[in-house]
Amino acid sequence: MTPEIGHFALILAFAVSIAQAISLFVGASSAKDDARFTIFGQRASIVVFGLTLVSFLSLMNAFGQSDFSVINVYENSHSAKPFVYKLTGTWGNHEGSMLLWVLILTLFSGVLAAQGRAAPRELLNLTLGVQSLIIVAFIAFILFTSNPFERLFPTPQDGVGLNPLLQDPGLAIHPPFLYLGYVGFSIPFSFAVAALLRGKADTVWARLVRPWALIAWTFLTIGIMLGSWWAYYELGWGGWWAWDPVENASFMPWLAGTALIHSIRVVERRDAMKGWAVLLAITAFSLSLVGTFLVRSGVITSVHAFAVDPARGVFILAILIAAIGGSLTVFAARANALSPTGAFAPVSREGALVVNNALMLTACATVFVGTFYPLFIDVLSGEKISVGAPYFNLVFTKIAAITLALAGVGTLLAWKRANISQTIRWLTPAAIGAVVAALVVAVIAERERVTGAIGIALVAWLIIGAATEIFLRVKLFRAPMKDSMARAKGLPGAAWGAAIAHIGLAVFALGAVGISLWKTETVALMAEGDAAEVAGYSVTLQSVERISGPNYEAERATFRAEKNSRTFTLWGERRYYPVRGMETSEAAIRAQGTNDLYISFGENTSGRGWPVRLFFNPFVAFLWWGAAVTALGGFVAFADRGKKPAKLRRKPAPKAVEGLPA
Repeated sequence: MTPEIGHFALILAFAVSIAQAISLFVGASSAKDDARFTIFGQRASIVVFGLTLVSFLSLMNAFGQSDFSVINVYENSHSAKPFVYKLTGTWGNHEGSMLLWVLILTLFSGVLAAQGRAAPRELLNLTLGVQSLIIVAFIAFILFTSNPFERLFPTPQDGVGLNPLLQDPGLAIHPPFLYLGYVGFSIPFSFAVAALLRGKADTVWARLVRPWALIAWTFLTIGIMLGSWWAYYELGWGGWWAWDPVENASFMPWLAGTALIHSIRVVERRDAMKGWAVLLAITAFSLSLVGTFLVRSGVITSVHAFAVDPARGVFILAILIAAIGGSLTVFAARANALSPTGAFAPVSREGALVVNNALMLTACATVFVGTFYPLFIDVLSGEKISVGAPYFNLVFTKIAAITLALAGVGTLLAWKRANISQTIRWLTPAAIGAVVAALVVAVIAERERVTGAIGIALVAWLIIGAATEIFLRVKLFRAPMKDSMARAKGLPGAAWGAAIAHIGLAVFALGAVGISLWKTETVALMAEGDAAEVAGYSVTLQSVERISGPNYEAERATFRAEKNSRTFTLWGERRYYPVRGMETSEAAIRAQGTNDLYISFGENTSGRGWPVRLFFNPFVAFLWWGAAVTALGGFVAFADRGKKPAKLRRKPAPKAVEGLPA
């Protein structure tokens, strides 16, 4: 009976969302400022979230109880599967993941409705109205093409089991964070469309949008990091990023979101770049929808893909066309109404952010072209081509390097108009640090000296530049330490967040440079007792034994590694899941400071030994640390709401209306 409750709750949520959309748009277009429409719209958002939560918990209960009378549970669970993966299997499939998507969508709408009384009523009505239309579209998609509660008769005794690649802690928590980012951009999107409809985007609008853009960007950063970390240790290929189409699908809205949070800052400070900010808000969520289409339409084959049903792809394509086409049409018609009132000189922080936006969008365009060009060629001519890492590494890395260089400059430029000579003096420590770092690399590196020197110089440039801005703002070494500490304590969270995020990006870049340029690899066919060498390590395959897990059989290899009289043991596995008939690998990884000794082994098909790949991955830990620090910067900036202008200070609640409690 629980699945029927979940299904009915979802149908009710669909009906309430339709009523909510009608009410909010009628309220926004009404000549009379009638509070009843706003009150109903706000409360409907909370009701829709509650109904969607009931629906999601009903599906999770079916997975937890292994109710194989539900097709979704039968196809994605098994009685022998560990309980935690029974629960995470709720979103480890197409239908359940879409229900999680809608749950997060309604959660954000509910939070906006609960906190929205500080916003102008017309703006709130239009924003919640657009959100409700998005909710209607995705609930309709679930109900008509992807019902997660569909029954199966007769009831099977057991299920098919969850994809083994998803039976992992990293990938279990990766989708929720990724969806918090994807779906989070729906709020800036709705605010952008609302601003276009009312012909007004001002500093009040920017201060309302900024926390939503920041939290979406931060969650997306965490989601991408978790996916990369999972691919690193689970897939056994020794890498952390493959420019897979679905990896690109998450990276593109991150790039657009990065440009968005910088543009909103300019709107907030200078009441300028309003058209840019609105367009970027539309672009970030549109690219999130593009990612959803890629994963669920069947147009690509990937370890990340959920579904290959063309009917579902057509439905999502219709949503995508309506959202992107409709919003861009409104933008084309109404963008002229968003005239800026603030002005700034080309050499200023605003000017640097304009260039930043251009670079971010250019980088996003290069990823988009590399991802979709093969699909376009396939559709037009039937020819199968691939665009791989060489293209992205050649084009994207150049743009990324220029962006990092500009970021180190932009943080030290003054708002409105910068003093060039003063800025050059402030940049001197960063320039000296970059030159020293480059010289050190050029001397000690055994290969890739020039490229490595440039990469490490950019890392030093960005870190020192970000630190210099903080030192200048707190007057470190130019005022008594007590005064500097007081200034640091009073420094806005947005300033701290920006500095932390920039340092995090630099640390991440350090990891990317290290593993990309100086990774060492050895491939060997090894029997028990054989040894191979990589980066000065002598690695011996001591034994291979068969073991049994909760729902898998495995070959576990024990390796002994020795270097400089230090010896340690590593274990790697090849797992076979009989229910699914699939194999996975668990790489043997030993962290040595910021470096990893990484070993993966294959199947002994020849009877003469196991193919073993040994990697030494320098600086790889900086990838995860850098992404974590970047996300921390996002949270710190999100926590800083700044001083609210009069229009944003909390207003008294609307008076009670007959028939509705206050």
